Amino acid sequence: MRKGITFCLLCAMAAALTLTGCHESSQTYAWVLGTASPEDTVTQIYAEKFAEEVERLSDGAMRIEVYANSSLGGDTELIESCMTGDIPFVVQNTAPQVSYLPRLCLFDLPCVFSDIEELHEVLDNEAFMEKINEIYAEKGLELLGMSDQNFRVMSSNVKVESLEDFSGIKIRTMENSYHMAFWKSIGANPTPMSFSEVYIGLQQNTIDAQENPYEVIVSNKFYEQQDYVIQTNHLPHLLSLIVSEDFMESLSEEQQEIIREAATTACAYAREQAQARVDDRIAICEEAGTTIVEVPDELVEEMRAASAELYEEIREAVGDDELYYMYVGE
Repeated sequence: MRKGITFCLLCAMAAALTLTGCHESSQTYAWVLGTASPEDTVTQIYAEKFAEEVERLSDGAMRIEVYANSSLGGDTELIESCMTGDIPFVVQNTAPQVSYLPRLCLFDLPCVFSDIEELHEVLDNEAFMEKINEIYAEKGLELLGMSDQNFRVMSSNVKVESLEDFSGIKIRTMENSYHMAFWKSIGANPTPMSFSEVYIGLQQNTIDAQENPYEVIVSNKFYEQQDYVIQTNHLPHLLSLIVSEDFMESLSEEQQEIIREAATTACAYAREQAQARVDDRIAICEEAGTTIVEVPDELVEEMRAASAELYEEIREAVGDDELYYMYVGE
């Protein structure tokens, strides 16, 4: 597996070198950006817009090649490669980064936001993001921007209208201890499972439910095996655009400014696209006969209250009460 990833990296770098071989005369640079997501996702939109803006702002002198679909490795390999400087840029969800940057578990706090605008208000707080970037800097990374795929929701063959309805539901989760603790706290039975096995797991009733943003539910056709989508909106599905600090330091001030300006534009664009795509994907689910179940504010409050111990655990893990309360708004 590791040899295969290394080979892919070498191929990617070779492609970049081919484009920069006439570097002395053409002054054209090409760098690698990796994602683990398919092309038809907000992750890809984010990455491609960033690459497009870098090329535009540099008048074609700087180029970024985007490699999607885990072609340079999965989420774990990508962040490791970015930390070592093998890959300059990565766009990925924050959840797999918690293993390397434990204080990012802040973003695993459930039921914090009532709508996406509240989340964006926090992410656009300069003081908050400075503190988050300090966490990334601990591993030699810089956070260039944070967009999202809106919220994660629950698709299920069991209709959920009360806290008691979660009881015993076998739900596939990511292998993230905080995610699992949340579902346990509200009575569900979280079951880690390889993502590639989720569809057949739903089909064969090995699991009753799964949780993901609408983008993933539709692109993987999970709605074909689910009667309901419960709009739990329990977690934002954040997308971080990160870069190796060593790589950034190797650039001129002008190049660094281009990178940061391109990232700001790409972040805003990805957010706009995310909301538009959610509306479209809800329509796809409904057209297929899947019922969308709204979750009332009262139930959200019950879910949050039930996960009080998890809140305290995460507060202690973050180790910075100011940062914690900037995020939860208390």
